[in-house]
Amino acid sequence: MRGALRRPSVVAQVGAVLVVVLLVLVVVRLPWAGDLGMHAATVQRLRHDLVDPGNPLVDADTPSPYYSPWMLVLGCVARVTGFSVFVVLRIGAVVGLGLFVSGVWRYVRTLSVHPAAPALSLLCLVFLWGTSLFTWSGFLGLNSLALTVSYPSVFALGLAFHFWAWLAGAVRAAGSARAGWAREWGLWAGLGVLWAVILLCHQFSGVVASLGALATVVAARVGRGVWARLGAGVLVGLGVLWVWPYYDFFALSGAGADLEAVHRGLYRDLVGRYWLVSVGVVALGVRWWRDRRDPLVLFFALGVVVVGLGGVSGHYSWGRAVPAVVIPAQTAAAVGVVEVWGRRPWWRGVGVGVLGGALAVGAWTQVGTVGYVVPRGVLPGVVAAKYRVPWVGYHWVTPWVAYGDVVMARTFAARQIPAYGAYTVAPGYPDFFLPDEARRGEAVRRYFAVGASEGVRRGIVRAYGVRWVVDQGGGGGVGSGVRVVAPGPGGQVLYEVVR
Repeated sequence: MRGALRRPSVVAQVGAVLVVVLLVLVVVRLPWAGDLGMHAATVQRLRHDLVDPGNPLVDADTPSPYYSPWMLVLGCVARVTGFSVFVVLRIGAVVGLGLFVSGVWRYVRTLSVHPAAPALSLLCLVFLWGTSLFTWSGFLGLNSLALTVSYPSVFALGLAFHFWAWLAGAVRAAGSARAGWAREWGLWAGLGVLWAVILLCHQFSGVVASLGALATVVAARVGRGVWARLGAGVLVGLGVLWVWPYYDFFALSGAGADLEAVHRGLYRDLVGRYWLVSVGVVALGVRWWRDRRDPLVLFFALGVVVVGLGGVSGHYSWGRAVPAVVIPAQTAAAVGVVEVWGRRPWWRGVGVGVLGGALAVGAWTQVGTVGYVVPRGVLPGVVAAKYRVPWVGYHWVTPWVAYGDVVMARTFAARQIPAYGAYTVAPGYPDFFLPDEARRGEAVRRYFAVGASEGVRRGIVRAYGVRWVVDQGGGGGVGSGVRVVAPGPGGQVLYEVVR
């Protein structure tokens, strides 16, 4: 019996270690994609001014939800050490990855004592998705995690797993005679602070953390005393959110209209992206049959309600709560399989075979992630075909473009250039706190419009203090008031504005 338990435990643990090693090697390379430029720019601004950093992307004195407690810590690290922002983001990635792995271990330990459960849960979290590859911050698929490991979303989700584990322990210990009154209420206050920090670091992961916490408390069938303690913790958390000085957290409730178009894609190709999660849904069904108030079942149900309402109502940003659907299902799949390992061989074979096959399909779908640490040329052809080339970046402009200079650039370039310290005319991402965002975007479109008059272009340059222009060479959209300074990858050109 002991040997039967040990063998699958070793296999799961070795697999989990290999995944973690791969992600550590990814951190060393830090592939560039998505929002990395935004987070690098945020660290840049905090490095130069911790008190009043201003907008991270454009030269404007506005607050930003990217100025979170975690970014503040990384800004302090950059300021004290003098490290480049990309080195600091690597440090943050290692911390976030460590929090994620240790958080999964602690949380799963509240659900199963089997030694293989945490490792197998980690494998399910990164591989049990679907066969349509996609990347989004806050989503824990291996490819997505590799490209977002330095983002605050990974740090926040790592804290969320610790939060759920800590909360489960607090619920069990509530009212214990061994816990002093002051200590117990201090514990719940600490949970409130942690909940607020998660929300401030990544608002969408904070929603997922909140749903998981509610499921944990409801499943425990607690009495009024625990609900009172929970209420006190929530009040403490709300106080932290209220006093956070870098942006108004509660004002974000009005940002939905600006985010819906961006998030509509979350509701596309649901079967292709998530069909392997159905293994976990079956496991949840078994858990529901045994206990109608199982914490993973309630967590899953809450996630389905939020995501479903978002799709029906057109609030597509609610789709960012999808991790609240997949995380409990993935965890249930892992815990369900380890529960049948010690039973009759037939049940054990079915459980291990189904989950093992699903994990193999998921791993093969995301095998291109290996290309982030291994040169593409040495990968087998079938693996190399799954590799997605990361962005190149704009380090090539830094010999000329200084910190604080304003660069005229279109959206794709505008997502990356601020990482090196420059500003752009219009932000590369929706910015709820920037009152003239629409006007700035229109200025960029007017500047690059073919046939725009030199008078219009000069007026825009003066209005925003533009010193540089980045665009495709020979595009005809930069006018005659600039001179070529340097070529870049993909036919791009850096121009200097001639004053």
